Amino acid sequence: MNDLVALGAQIAAALNGAVKASKVAVDELTLTVELGSITRVLTALRDDFEFKILIDVCGVDYPAREKRFDVVYHLLSLTKNLRIRVKVETDEATPVASAISVFPSAGWYERETFDLYGVVFADHPDLRRILTDCGFDGHPLRKDFPLT
Repeated sequence: MNDLVALGAQIAAALNGAVKASKVAVDELTLTVELGSITRVLTALRDDFEFKILIDVCGVDYPAREKRFDVVYHLLSLTKNLRIRVKVETDEATPVASAISVFPSAGWYERETFDLYGVVFADHPDLRRILTDCGFDGHPLRKDFPLT
C-alpha cells in the first residue's frame, strides 16, 4: 500500500498540477485529474509509467453534484503487475477529450459511455449510440432515467 501511495505522489509530481487527488482503496490507486489534462495524463501513464493497457472507460452518475458525471479509466501495467484508476469530473454540457489518440481501443468504450450516460467526448471520430436504438430517447444509466 505504501508503494501505491508513493506511486501516486510520483505521478502527481511528474504531471505538474494535473492530478487533483490521489487515493488508495482496495489495493488500487485512484487519481482524480483535471478535465483539460486527461489526454496528457493518460499519455504520461502509458509512456512514462508503463500503464500500457486500457481495460475500460466507464461513467458514474452523481446527480446531486454540480459536475454530475465521473468518467473513469482503468489501466493495467503488466510490467508492474498493477492497475490504476483515473477519474475526471464533467457535467452534461462539457465534453471530455477523447482518449483514442492515446489508446485506440477507447473508441468503443467512449461510445458506450456516451450512449448510457450522455457524456460527450470531443474529437471522437464516430460518437453515436452503440447499445440502444438510434431513435432511443435518453440515457438509461443516469440516476434520473424514468423506469416506467
